[in-house]
Amino acid sequence: MVPELAAGAGTLKRGTMTAAADVPGRGASWYDATAVPGRERGPLTFDLDVDVCVVGAGLAGLTVARELARRGWSVAVLESRRVAWNASGRNCGFVLPGFAESMARITERVGLQQARAMWAVADAGRAYVRDTIRETAMPGVDPVDGWLRIAKFAEEPELAENAAWLRDQFGAEADIWPAEQVRESLRSPLYFNAVHFPTACHIHPLNYALGLAAAAERAGARIFEATPALGLDPAGIRKRVVTPSARVRAAKIVLAGNVHLGPLQPRLGATLIPVTTFVATTAPIGERLREAITYPGAVSDTEGADNHYRVVGDRLLWAGGMRAWNADPRRFARRLRADIRRVYPQLGAVEIEYVWSGTLGRTVHQMPQIGELLPGMWVASGFGGHGLNTTAMAGLLIARAIAENDGTSRLFQPYELVWAGGAAGRAVIQIGYAGARLRKRANALAARWLRRRDRRHKPAASPGPPIAPSDAAELAAEMPTPVLVASAPGGGGVHRPRGGDARRGRAAKASPEAVASPSMPPTDHSERAPGGNRALDRPR
Repeated sequence: MVPELAAGAGTLKRGTMTAAADVPGRGASWYDATAVPGRERGPLTFDLDVDVCVVGAGLAGLTVARELARRGWSVAVLESRRVAWNASGRNCGFVLPGFAESMARITERVGLQQARAMWAVADAGRAYVRDTIRETAMPGVDPVDGWLRIAKFAEEPELAENAAWLRDQFGAEADIWPAEQVRESLRSPLYFNAVHFPTACHIHPLNYALGLAAAAERAGARIFEATPALGLDPAGIRKRVVTPSARVRAAKIVLAGNVHLGPLQPRLGATLIPVTTFVATTAPIGERLREAITYPGAVSDTEGADNHYRVVGDRLLWAGGMRAWNADPRRFARRLRADIRRVYPQLGAVEIEYVWSGTLGRTVHQMPQIGELLPGMWVASGFGGHGLNTTAMAGLLIARAIAENDGTSRLFQPYELVWAGGAAGRAVIQIGYAGARLRKRANALAARWLRRRDRRHKPAASPGPPIAPSDAAELAAEMPTPVLVASAPGGGGVHRPRGGDARRGRAAKASPEAVASPSMPPTDHSERAPGGNRALDRPR
């Protein structure tokens, strides 16, 4: 597998920040600086015969390996670099319910009954993470409960309807917080109402991955680092995987290398868009941070890449920005610092000590790739920035399918492999993100103007008589029109090629809203998701 990550690097010296591209291994991030001690694993130097060969030692591959080893299967894991060197060990650490795609769109595509089953297996993945941390007494993972999805710049009344729909149809634990409650915990003038998911949590993802690798080895799996898979032959009962120094023969192969599988499986790699996102941690802030943020859980104040954050000790861990091509994370430090100041001006000019990036794989339909590609060859990939619960889910489903002939993984058959459009697909994603960010800024300015105007025209005493129609028209004429960045015809979302289009490998069309598209309610009113807002966003 060819690494594609521009890795950030940091230093513990206060007030300085450095970054380096393509650092061997995991690179230097705040997660690396706070990682629990772990052992180095050598490369595979001898031929090996096992029941299952897993390609990729990220969260999905490690979960498959652990679960199959616990069931008595011999497992070898091949990793081109180190355990969790990329997105698995570089993400925000949010363990959330659901998927990157909204449940409204999933329901529209597969029907309510199957959507409920998919929600249940995703939630089982969330529970698996918590249970594994507890059962194995993982050090340094430190789960903290709760996730707030916040309305930024203006009230979103439809959040309450979406939360009620998730509770009624899927049994989700989702509560509405009014703006007053939100601002008691997050003292930002930009925040309004929110949906609270109390069973979500945030963790140290690198320490979780290292703990998962240790648990897999205790169960009997063998992990080989610095061992890229250079080729594979899936034919026959015993499949063969070629590495630089040895060969592996296995009855089953699981491809869990995400966007880095391209050189090994080009057609599979072409179904993913590599999306790089950026994360920073500040220098210690101290009392100012404790006064500004009293909510201990994870926070998302967007439907796209900006911004997702959490408090870690007396620092802020803050994520924002995305690129469909590699980029030096140092270029984003100033922008992330500006985002923090915009949301929490009382913090002043905070210092960034670490900034890094991670590259995830996004599918056209925003759902993970889980299933059997050929007899005995499985894939677990495309988690799209919503991976801590869905990687656990995928690992469980594939292990049960291989060891127990369980058919639950077939729930994901409606989400076929679709060509992601190559360079054109990347460009669409990048333009969509830029357009969404510009539109949010424009709408924020318009909302700010309206609030200031309302304050200027607010009567000092009684509200007085209702405004006459003629006066209302005059006021409307004075009001500036909010500047909106137009979406593509047909609304947001990604066109999903079906039938012949998918089989012929045509490029999937995507709207400029592809990164942050609103939910599309199902046509059946009985299964309809209220409102037009995505209740479950994608943290990166």
